[in-house]
Parts: sequence; structure tokens; C-alpha cells
Amino acid sequence: METLTASDLTALATRIAEQARAAGADVAEVSVDSGWELSARTRLGEVELLEEAGTRSVALRLIRDQRVSVSSTSDLSTAGVDRCISDALMLAELSEPDELAGPADVDQLCSPPHPDLSLYDDALAALTADDAIEWARAAEQAALHADPRLTLSEGATFSRSATHHTLVFSSGFSGTVRGTRAWLEVNPVAEDVGGKRRQGSYFTAHRHLAELESAEAVGREAARRALAKLGARKIDTSEAAVVFEPDAARSILGAFAECVLGGAIWRQASYLVGREGERVAAEGITVVDDPLLAAGPRSRPFDGEGLRSRRNVVVDRGTLQGFLLDSYAARKLGRVSTGNAARSGGAIAAAASNFFLVGGTQSAEDIIASTPKGLYVTDMMGFGFNPLTGDFSRGASGFWIENGKLAFPVSEVTISSNLDSMLRAVDAVGNDLRHRTGLAAPTFRVATMTIAGT
Repeated sequence: METLTASDLTALATRIAEQARAAGADVAEVSVDSGWELSARTRLGEVELLEEAGTRSVALRLIRDQRVSVSSTSDLSTAGVDRCISDALMLAELSEPDELAGPADVDQLCSPPHPDLSLYDDALAALTADDAIEWARAAEQAALHADPRLTLSEGATFSRSATHHTLVFSSGFSGTVRGTRAWLEVNPVAEDVGGKRRQGSYFTAHRHLAELESAEAVGREAARRALAKLGARKIDTSEAAVVFEPDAARSILGAFAECVLGGAIWRQASYLVGREGERVAAEGITVVDDPLLAAGPRSRPFDGEGLRSRRNVVVDRGTLQGFLLDSYAARKLGRVSTGNAARSGGAIAAAASNFFLVGGTQSAEDIIASTPKGLYVTDMMGFGFNPLTGDFSRGASGFWIENGKLAFPVSEVTISSNLDSMLRAVDAVGNDLRHRTGLAAPTFRVATMTIAGT
């Protein structure tokens, strides 16, 4: 497949926007994506999957007489582009007018030069299929060689992507973002009594090759996690403190993120509607959405509507400061956009970028040591969350804490509460925040939750 440069993408997007306007669109917004993706998975040393593919596509969003439509295509030929434009115009005729429809305000658009956020790494983009296989094999081998009890594996996967994303609007905005991303994960399995199998999992991810943890380190940590689960047992139902390790903690934060997006607010589908300025979490909780983090997983110089990216404090020391809005949600709510528009196939909605709970001062070890009795959650299953009420219930596993120490592994329990109550009851926040994914949180402890066991 022919490689398209940034200038090629901009020229193509500009031509489509101009052609759509000439055909009758009042507003034309074009996004063009191009990139290469590579993924290799090994299992017990053998290559189980190897995929490499180039992708490129165009999405056109246009407005005509306050009617919005979206059309997309991966056929970038003249005929393919013409069809995309004609389809969008036809769909606009079938759409209902919306008086709030429209592009972002021109005076808010991000003007060049766009900030360099260190999102692209040439060394990562140059990785070959053989390199990907070697990374996966090395990680799995390190896991299986860590202990003779590890004889099985669900495999190891190394993936990398290199992408170009270009936006061109008839309002005059134009911008391109290049990005790379790599992910390595390994899943060894240990045999337990009664024929049960305990799987450990660990991953590293970054935009730069040099910042990835080594394959050997990833494998050893995955092995440690699998072995630590041996002998896991159920516990009696109780009320106790619950400590969430970072991967489990970010899952809780993801539920909260769902409740602060503009769409959920104007649809009245969040328990946080009307609560700005109120305390919604403990004083130790500060939640930030920051698309300007250097090399961040979801960093970007501008949002999906071309607005300059900005750092938004959503919760400041427990008090709700505001919501994450695109222009449409802002108009519905009588506000201004927070620069959180995201495009998917041309459609626009508010979305979080690098959404994280700011780290505290205590180490995870200190938090556990200061917990007389409780559950240390390392894994959660299922998804039982109602954003309208905040009610929360999920399957969990981890370790029982007794007198400040991890006493034994625990499985097959359910933790339940209300997200509002949970966040208010957080009494310790760790210092182990790492931005491996767009959602990130450090270890934190909830003073008490219902733990349903036997």
C-alpha cells in the first residue's frame, strides 16, 4: 500500500472539504487517517498469530441547513471520494435539523504552531515482524523459566502502531498528529490444587521503544503474579477496607469518567448531574484530564473539533469542578467546550484524554501495612455499574490483609457499594501512578465496602 505523507493527507483532506462545500455543504470537516499496525502473539514459544496491515480512511462530517451527516470510506480513489461526498449530502437531506448543530467557534480553534508532545518514535515505527516475535517470545520465556510450577501459558503479545491523523475544516483549521504506540503483555498459567489454573498477567506500554520495560522484566512480573495466586480461597462475607492496586483502581476511575462526559450530563444519565461545586469524593482525591502530557497515551495538541487541548481539573480535593464537554454538549448545557471532542468515524462526542487520579504520598506497601483487615484487589471481573445511580458491584480477586500484611490469596468474591460512597470513603492514596493507558490511578484504599464471599 502506498505510504501517504503528512502533506499528502492534508492535500487530500483539503480537496475533499473544498469539493463538499462546492457541492452545497455549509460546513465540511474531513479527517484522514493512515497508519501501520503490527501484532505478534506466541504461545509456548511458537508463533500463534502474526498480523501486519496498513490502514487508511477518510471520514466526512458535513452540515447543510442545520442538518448533520457523516460518511466514510477507505477507497481514496477519485470515484471513492466522490461517492463519500454524495452519500454525505444525501444523508443530510434525510436528517432532522438541529439548531445546536455547528462547528466549533472559529476564534477558539488551535492555531499553529501546534505543541510537540513527543508522540512519535522512529525506532518504534521501524520495528519489524521478527522484532515483534522476539519481544513476545522473550517475555513468555522469562515467565515460564521463572519457576518450574509454570508450565502453561495463555501466550504473549507484542503490538505496535504508527499512525497519522489529519483534520481539515472548511472553517480554515488544518492539523496533523503523528503517533506511535507499543504494548507487550504476557499471561503465564500455574497449576493449582484441584485442577484449577491461576493466570498471571502483566504488561508494559509506551509511545517510545526505549521507555518500554524489558521483555524479561515483564515476564518475571507476570510469573510472580501467577504464582502469588496459588492456594487462593474464598472468604466469609464481611464489611472491610478494600485496597485497589493500580490496574484495579483505574477500572474504578473509568466508571467515574463515564459520569463526567458531556453526553451523560445533558442526557441526565449521570449521578453527578447538578452537583458542580459539591463534595463528591474524599479530600485526598483530585482527578485531572490532561491531553498535554508529554508522550501520554491519549495526548493530542488539539481535539476532534480543532480546539487547542487544555488541562481540565475535574475534581479538586474532593470537590467536583466541572464536566468534559465537546461543542455540542456545551451548547446543550449553555457552556463552552473544554476541548474534549473526539471523532469516531466522523461522528463527534465528548471523551476523556489522559484521565487520572493524582498520586498521593504513601507507598502501596505503607497503605497495606496501615490496614488492619481488608481485601487487596488485583483483578476485577464483569462490569456491574449504573451511572445514573452510581451503584457498583463486580467480581474480584486478590489477597486478604491481616494485621497489615498480605495473608493469603482470595478468589471468587464480589465487592459492592455506591461509587459516590466509595470515593467519599477513600482514606489513602498511593504514590505509584503510572501513565501506561489513558486511564490511570495509583493504589488507593476505601475505608469500608461490602465483600460478598461464602
